[in-house]
Amino acid sequence: MKKRVNWSLEQRQWLGLAVLTLFGLILVSLVVYFLTASHLSTRRHASLVNMTGLVDHLLQEKTEGVFDGHSPFDRLNDHFSGHSDLSLILFLENGQPIFKTKHIIPEAKAASLDFEIHTPLAATGKLHGRISQDKEADAQLLKHLLLTLAGGSLLGVLVFAFGGLVLIRRGVRPVQHLMTQIQSLDAANLQQRLDDSRQPAELQPLVHQFNQLLQRIEKAYRQLEGFNADVAHELNTPLATLITSTEVALRKQRDAQTLVEIMGSHLEDLQRMSGMIKDMLFLAQVDRGAKARRNPVSSMKQVVSSVAEYHEAALAEAGLSIVIDGDGSGQFDVPLIKRAVSNLLGNATRYAARNSIIMVKILQQPDEMLGITTVNQGIRIAPEQLSKIFDRMYRVEASRTESETHHGLGLSIVAAVARMHDGLIFAASDENQTEIGFSVRAYTDMSQR
Repeated sequence: MKKRVNWSLEQRQWLGLAVLTLFGLILVSLVVYFLTASHLSTRRHASLVNMTGLVDHLLQEKTEGVFDGHSPFDRLNDHFSGHSDLSLILFLENGQPIFKTKHIIPEAKAASLDFEIHTPLAATGKLHGRISQDKEADAQLLKHLLLTLAGGSLLGVLVFAFGGLVLIRRGVRPVQHLMTQIQSLDAANLQQRLDDSRQPAELQPLVHQFNQLLQRIEKAYRQLEGFNADVAHELNTPLATLITSTEVALRKQRDAQTLVEIMGSHLEDLQRMSGMIKDMLFLAQVDRGAKARRNPVSSMKQVVSSVAEYHEAALAEAGLSIVIDGDGSGQFDVPLIKRAVSNLLGNATRYAARNSIIMVKILQQPDEMLGITTVNQGIRIAPEQLSKIFDRMYRVEASRTESETHHGLGLSIVAAVARMHDGLIFAASDENQTEIGFSVRAYTDMSQR
């Protein structure tokens, strides 16, 4: 396979300028050359036409004056003897030549014009003539012009090419400065931004977009760092507890019942850690682009009702009741939808005011979208916190209350389920109630996917 040559920007511009200059000068030279050649040809033709008029005038003048019958063409000889670049031949009607100048120009070097003269010198009253002009001088002039234009074009290409190279190198300096700034970026200085004060107006939007990209990367990197720290914390605490509890249990002899209780407690911690790891693996799969496996669902209300039944005990313990409003249908991954709705209900149950109602709204939206929202009464979530509640390991309470049962991935999984269904998440909170939900694309017609 032929290797592709990677031309630099400087080389491409320089070569393009040189080729464009070459073609431009060649085009101008050709125009000048052919216009000059056309002008010379027109001038020769006009000169020959004038000479035919002169020949006719000399012959008419001779026949109107005294004619001795021996030399009717003397004046023609006198005239053409002084013009070595002209020659004349006169013919009778039958093609017999009756007059030739002493010097006849070869046809290859001549521009000729045939004409007729009405004169009593011929029995038929008409003579045919051919007057020729040597075009060698014009040919030499055109040759010199062609050489001059070629030399001028070559010199012009050299001047434009090397002059253009200097200008191009000056023009790409801002790009080289930008490249130097980019090379200095790494994970240790993600807060650094590119300086656009020395960049031309054409590059400033690019620098602006690149700086915005750096800002998003820095934010994602900081979130990843925080997520890693949270994961380490969430795993380290139960592991430390397990290690300490096991060491204490092994320090002395214990009966079987005590060991069973200790093992049961350890199993609960291990199950919680396993659940958190499974949640993180699920989020990692979504980050790699996993999509929902859709199946027809005739009633989303039935799906939500089955999830609500699972939460009946927790709702009763919190003194809450639930109302499901609306319905919808479409193509969904039911296990994922149930998981997202369960997380929303669990979240609403923890934060709803006691003896209040949790409402689940199901709304068929335009553009094949279906929204599912939980609405609960409770403490208002501040706007700066509301924008982060779908972040991984984020908790509204900084004290990490209930961290032994909730590790802060519930709403992140809701957001992941929405992405797997080509949907969106949303949240709103005021003094009276908090609404958190997601929308998914329903695809009532699978051929539209």
